[in-house]
Amino acid sequence: MKVNCLVCKICNYEYEVSPKYVCEMCFGPLEVKYNWEYIRKNISIEKISKGPKSIWRYIDLLPLESDYEIDLQSGFTPLVKANNLGRYLGLDNLWIKNDSLNPTFSFKDRVVSIASNKAKEFEMTTLACASTGNLAGSVAAHGAKGGLETVVFIPKNLEKEKIISAGVYNPKIVTVDGTYDDVNRICTMLADEKEGWAFANINMRPFYSEGSKTLGYEIVEQLGWEAPDNIICPGGSGSLFTKVWKGISEFKKLGFIENLNTKMHIAQAEGCSPIINAIDNNNDFIEPVIPETIAKSIAIGNPADGLNSVNLVNKTNGTGTSVSENEIIQGIRLLAETEGIFTETAGGVVIASLIKLSRQNKLSSEEKTVCLITGNGLKTPDVVSNLETLDIDSRANNLEEILSKV
Repeated sequence: MKVNCLVCKICNYEYEVSPKYVCEMCFGPLEVKYNWEYIRKNISIEKISKGPKSIWRYIDLLPLESDYEIDLQSGFTPLVKANNLGRYLGLDNLWIKNDSLNPTFSFKDRVVSIASNKAKEFEMTTLACASTGNLAGSVAAHGAKGGLETVVFIPKNLEKEKIISAGVYNPKIVTVDGTYDDVNRICTMLADEKEGWAFANINMRPFYSEGSKTLGYEIVEQLGWEAPDNIICPGGSGSLFTKVWKGISEFKKLGFIENLNTKMHIAQAEGCSPIINAIDNNNDFIEPVIPETIAKSIAIGNPADGLNSVNLVNKTNGTGTSVSENEIIQGIRLLAETEGIFTETAGGVVIASLIKLSRQNKLSSEEKTVCLITGNGLKTPDVVSNLETLDIDSRANNLEEILSKV
């Protein structure tokens, strides 16, 4: 067996493998504890390299004990050398990990691939989630593929494009008149009551969150089995940020990379930056905030892995950066104009943070810096909808007049 048990991240109390996510002793979060002796006997760089071009090339490091049934071919997205953006910022070794090219156009397909298949292992019948948008679409798609009843809970004011992106798969959509934290609270209560319901990011969270490790695996593999010097990651709950590091660390533990000196940089919007506030104030606690930002996919006022993210920034000599709404929009536009990649607002947060860090001389030109782009811009088009157009009368027949317009 690959998985020994679930273990509390706070008090280390152990539990049998089940749809459980909170420690009964100290109310700390649970995570997967692996059988590393077993894993080492069954994995190698050669085996990974021969695997499918998806997250399943890392199946030996993921918490499934049976073969996966639900497969949308998530993962192994491009790692693009950003030469144009790099020249603009004076960075010679800048890379974009473009996870907007997953099946439902966000990194959430990685985590839901794990959660949905684990739900099948547990013989659960309904796949559900609390979502700021991207997760709802991924859960709906995986539920449809797996023949599971699907219910997604979202804030009422969610972007229309994200509601459509989930609704097309025909799940039950429940809107809550409140913030994501309100949605999550309601779903947490339901997860304790609804037998057979797999809430991807609640009672399935210990397994679900392991899917984010695959981003770390892929970055290392795509860089020729080397860890980068810097990773800039958007911060919502903080889970993605900490799990990318976990993936890279596991490759170091297995001896797949020699050196691990990666600095982890977390990026948030000024309108919802509880993790950055804790970093800036040297706090050992997270003070919740009420989100007010266009970056709704990371608008989580009380992040579950917030303190772990603060500790990781400090451990790796990284940074925490918050950016304004205008800076987010400028980041979206700059990435599109230089590299031809259209990102949603969370990606705008990352690029805006990259700009700040480069101008503050916190990134060295020769260092390998990887920016995580986690969602597609067509999910949040309104924020960049103020465009100029050049209008030509359809009756125009004077070539010089037409050319003067363009």
